[in-house]
Amino acid sequence: MHRLLLACFLLLGLAAAPAWAQSGQQRAEAAGKSLVGTPAPHVILKTIDGKTIDLASLYGKQAIYLKFWATWCVPCREQMPHLKKTYAEAGPDLAVIAISVGFDETLQDVRKYRDEMGLKMPLVFDDGSLGQAFHLRVTPQHVVIGRDGRILYVGHEANARLDAALQAARSSTGVAAAGAAAPKEEAHYDTGDRVPAFDAAMLDGKHLSLPEAGKPTALVFLSPWCESYLATSRPELSKSCRAMREQVSALSARDTRLRWVGVASGLWAAHDELAKYRDEHRIGMPLTLDDSGALFRRFRVTHVPTVLLFDAQGRLAARVEQPGAPLEQALKNLSTR
Repeated sequence: MHRLLLACFLLLGLAAAPAWAQSGQQRAEAAGKSLVGTPAPHVILKTIDGKTIDLASLYGKQAIYLKFWATWCVPCREQMPHLKKTYAEAGPDLAVIAISVGFDETLQDVRKYRDEMGLKMPLVFDDGSLGQAFHLRVTPQHVVIGRDGRILYVGHEANARLDAALQAARSSTGVAAAGAAAPKEEAHYDTGDRVPAFDAAMLDGKHLSLPEAGKPTALVFLSPWCESYLATSRPELSKSCRAMREQVSALSARDTRLRWVGVASGLWAAHDELAKYRDEHRIGMPLTLDDSGALFRRFRVTHVPTVLLFDAQGRLAARVEQPGAPLEQALKNLSTR
C-alpha cells in the first residue's frame, strides 16, 4: 500500500509540476510513457560510416540500447564513460547504438567527438525521423528495447534504473512482438517549392494558417534556451541566436508587409518555458511550439536560428541562417518579387 501511495504521489507531482521545474528524467519519462510496453518500430538506421542496421532484424534476438545525444549537451558528455562501459561489456545479447540528434551540430562535429573520445559503438546521425519515432524531448534520452522487441524503458539519467532496465532487457525472453510501422515519409519543402497552407496553434491558443495567402510570411525557427544554455559551450551560436532575435524583433515591429511567426523547437522546451522566453524578451510576434518537431522536419531545419521567407504566393523564397546583412538582403529580394 505504501508503495502504491508513493507511486501515485510521484505521478501527481509530475503532472502538476510546471515544465520548467521538471527534471530531464521527468521529461523523458513523460514523453516515453505511451511507448513503454509497446512494440518498437521497424526502422532502418544508417551509421555515419555508411553501414545499415535493421532494428527489426534484432527483435527476438538481442536487447537494444539507443542513446540519443548531442556534442553540445553537457550531461551527454558527462555520461559518455557510462556509454563506453556499457558497450564494452555488452556481449552478444545487447546492441548499443549512439544516435546524434542532428540538432545544431554537423556530421563533422560528431566524427571529431567520436575520435576524441574513442567511441567504438555504431553512431547514427538522425534526420529527425528517429527522434519522432521515439518521442525525443531531451538530451540525452535513453531507449531500452527488450529482446522481445518491446520498449522497456525511456529515461534521461545514467543511473541504477537505466542499468536495471538494460539487465532486464537482456534477460527478457519471448517471441518478438509485431513491430510498429516505421513513421510515414513526410512531405519536405525546399527553396523554390510552393508550400500548401497548414494550420498552426499559437502559444496564445489562436490558430494561424501559414503561409498567409496573399501576404509574404517569415517563419523564424528558434530555441528558447539557445542564448542561455549555449553561452558557455557554443558561445558563437548563442550570440547568433541573440542577434537574430533582436533583429527580428526590430523588423517585425516596423515591417507590417510580412507576417512574422516564431517556431520554437520542442527539444528541452515546453509551452510555459516558451511563454517565459517570450515575456522576458518582449517578443511581439506570435509563437508556436513545435513539440513534435513536425515543422522542423517539414522544412529540413536542423539549425537555429533559421528564418524561412515565403512570398505572397506561398513559395519558399529564401532560407537565412545568419543574422544581419544576409537577412536584410533576403528581405530586399523578397520585396522585389
